[in-house]
Amino acid sequence: MPDPNLHDADAVLARLNFTLPPERIAQTGAEPRDSSRLMVVGPHEISPHVFSDLPTLLRPGDLLVFNQSRVIPARVMARKPVTPEGHGGGAVEVMLLREEENNVWSAYLKPARRAGKELWLGEHRAEVVGILEDGARLLRFEHDLKPHLDEIGRLPLPPYIDAGDDDEVWRERYQTVYARDPGSVAAPTAGLHFTPNLLSTLDAMGVERCAVTLHVGAGTFRPITGSVADHTMHAERYVVSEATAKAINRARAQGRRVVAVGTTTVRTLESAWDGTAVQAGEGDTRIFITPGTQVRVPDLLLTNLHLPGSTLLLLVAAFAGEDRIRAAYDAALAGDYRFYSLGDAMLLENRRGDTSG
Repeated sequence: MPDPNLHDADAVLARLNFTLPPERIAQTGAEPRDSSRLMVVGPHEISPHVFSDLPTLLRPGDLLVFNQSRVIPARVMARKPVTPEGHGGGAVEVMLLREEENNVWSAYLKPARRAGKELWLGEHRAEVVGILEDGARLLRFEHDLKPHLDEIGRLPLPPYIDAGDDDEVWRERYQTVYARDPGSVAAPTAGLHFTPNLLSTLDAMGVERCAVTLHVGAGTFRPITGSVADHTMHAERYVVSEATAKAINRARAQGRRVVAVGTTTVRTLESAWDGTAVQAGEGDTRIFITPGTQVRVPDLLLTNLHLPGSTLLLLVAAFAGEDRIRAAYDAALAGDYRFYSLGDAMLLENRRGDTSG
């Protein structure tokens, strides 16, 4: 039976639609990172802050949960093999998505290549061994490609960022300061606002922190082009350690607030929730959080300003309520807030138990 919430989500997405002037799309991150703006969205008011104000907005005992996934240099310019007659050798842009099994990667190719065709990524040979439903290709390599990505690849920045040629700068700037586990093809961008000094300040005031891993896939940011009910979420790998699960469950049992840093953290926590507690473990998640879904684990959410028509906009509407999100985005558009991956942030309160919009 169709989920009625998905039909409602189409209407929510239409009501939350907005037009953003191109100049409001952030092309560089704030420097220092925590000098970005921070909009605090509560049940009854919206208040402007800067991100470095976060210690005044959190309480001792709050638990920050970060996504510690690290972005890999997943964009590689490959070439077709050259025939004995001297033909071939043309360029193919490869966007690696994830390693599906040992030495087999899913990837988008531009232009596409048929099954059985070869590619060379630097000195590394790959064969197209399959085609997935969304058009991605499966590439089989002769050895482990991961140790060579830093040499042959570039960071896969979003298409709305004019990256230029300075890949070395982006390799530092398009990572969170706590990134640890390689595997994402897009940054968990809410965490880009944190600095080591800010983390130290939060530690000193008694804010706890722990980490999950969700390797962000390209599908996370893919706009919804038809009905919400027909939108397919790509599988993303997540890991919740025993220590993290215990920290979250202990905070909840003691009535302390759980603060998710980013929508990827929300999706991880909700995927690991078994109805009574967060369970340690790992797996693939396709969780799709839409209005009508109760977000059960985090009490607060730090997140950036998202694309119209995106699954992430539906997630924040489910988390905070449609009316609050519409008011927040209206305020951001009317103000001087910068949008998307390198833009400003919001601190949202979970509307859990609130029956208003």
